[in-house]
Amino acid sequence: MRRIYRGAFIVWVALRYGLDELVLTSFQKPWLRVVSRIVSVGRNLDAPRGQRLREALERLGPIFVKFGQVLSTRRDLLPPDIADELAWLQDRVPPFPSKVAIATIERAFRRPVSDIFVQFDETPVASASIAQVHFATVRLADGSVRDAAVKVLRPGMRDVIEKDLALMAMMAGWVEGLSADGKRLKPREVVAEFDKYLHDELDLVREAANAAQLRRNMEKLNLVLIPEMYWDFCHPEVMVMERMKGVPIAQLDRLRSAGVDIPKLARDGVTIFFTQVFRDGFFHADMHPGNIQVSLEPETFGRYVSLDFGIIGTLTESDKEYLAQNFVAFFRRDYKRVAELHLESGWVPHGTRIDELEAAIRTVCEPYFDRPLKEISLGMVLMRLFQTSRRFHVEIQPQLVLLQKTLLNIEGLGRQLDPELDLWHTAKPFLEKWMTDQIGPRKLFEQLRAEAPRYAKLLPQLPRLMHDFLENRPPDHRRELLELLAAQKRTNRLLQAIIYGGIGFVLGLIAMQVLVRVRLF
Repeated sequence: MRRIYRGAFIVWVALRYGLDELVLTSFQKPWLRVVSRIVSVGRNLDAPRGQRLREALERLGPIFVKFGQVLSTRRDLLPPDIADELAWLQDRVPPFPSKVAIATIERAFRRPVSDIFVQFDETPVASASIAQVHFATVRLADGSVRDAAVKVLRPGMRDVIEKDLALMAMMAGWVEGLSADGKRLKPREVVAEFDKYLHDELDLVREAANAAQLRRNMEKLNLVLIPEMYWDFCHPEVMVMERMKGVPIAQLDRLRSAGVDIPKLARDGVTIFFTQVFRDGFFHADMHPGNIQVSLEPETFGRYVSLDFGIIGTLTESDKEYLAQNFVAFFRRDYKRVAELHLESGWVPHGTRIDELEAAIRTVCEPYFDRPLKEISLGMVLMRLFQTSRRFHVEIQPQLVLLQKTLLNIEGLGRQLDPELDLWHTAKPFLEKWMTDQIGPRKLFEQLRAEAPRYAKLLPQLPRLMHDFLENRPPDHRRELLELLAAQKRTNRLLQAIIYGGIGFVLGLIAMQVLVRVRLF
């Protein structure tokens, strides 16, 4: 019943904000425009369509807000008025009352805010679907005073998210049962993956741990800044971290006037993404413009500032190797190797013809090479690859859904920064170097160094282990083998007797039939 009520509420919100009329007016057919005017009778739809869509998504809750955040980065797919309005969802969702935030902080640390912080700004500086942020000043255990950002979880988020996820799981079950593509698309596994990441995002201690790991991973790259976590002030509902100073990446005019090299910024973004994915297998999976700033401080000028680490994607070594080989094969236009990789990984049924799959992939990808990003839509490429995958019954991999989402975010960000960016040529040298490192002497040395502690413990024991082996050799199993062979021979003789007996019985029946017929004749 809760799912039915939630479904009814979604329908009511869609009607309340005229989303049905918005969809109908987007079509060119005159009769659909007439229908849109009929369904809008009696409703006040004076507000612009983008504003109505944004307000509807805000009313429906965090999952729908995140959907709007992803859409806001795809200006190639949306009209400008809708894209501009949805951009407000990135960090300007209506905040919840400051009194509620203060009460959450005091409940978490069991102390008044005045005892926790030297200074606390009650006015939030940013508000998103899951939490909002306040600036503060905090005194650390070593006595130093630091400027800090305090992230506070929105109240009641878990119940809202669980209702929506239950509805999504129910719909996924319908899709899997009713659709011909249901099993191939694995909708229930995809929803389960989404469920895991959303619940992880509700634990701010987990987010702080994600940030700390990314900070260590990115420390020597010198391309991105990640805030330090103040662990004495971290709780599942409250997270206190270093206050970062930067300009939102969406403010391109301000960045240009400050002298930031925008094309280099675009290339650096691609490098950061591929480093996190292929080198570390641990990547920021919520890279919309609201979570990214650019530093203008003299010592870190032009570097990215990354925020909000609630959603992190991870890849296994086999996932990384498979994806890297796919990307390198794509960049080299070796479509046969791409088809072979799909078959080797089990993503397509055994027996699929390599030449047919190769031709289909070439047809999708070849038209997009050697073009600047402004002429390429990864969304369109993915859609056409999806249609191809349908034909060849390619199984969807739920663990890669976050990666696909992040790749679309990266494309949207790159399109805003530098439409002339050649995504393929920027990424190709990085991936080829990574592949070389994976199979070259450096990788062998790293693996030997990683195993060195085990070898150091094992080597002194080798002489004793060899001596014990020679002194106490394994018992001779010749007798058991002879007995087994004898039993096998007895079984063979028995089977021969049964077969010969059966043949004799059949021959006897045939002989009797012949004799009977001769006598009758």
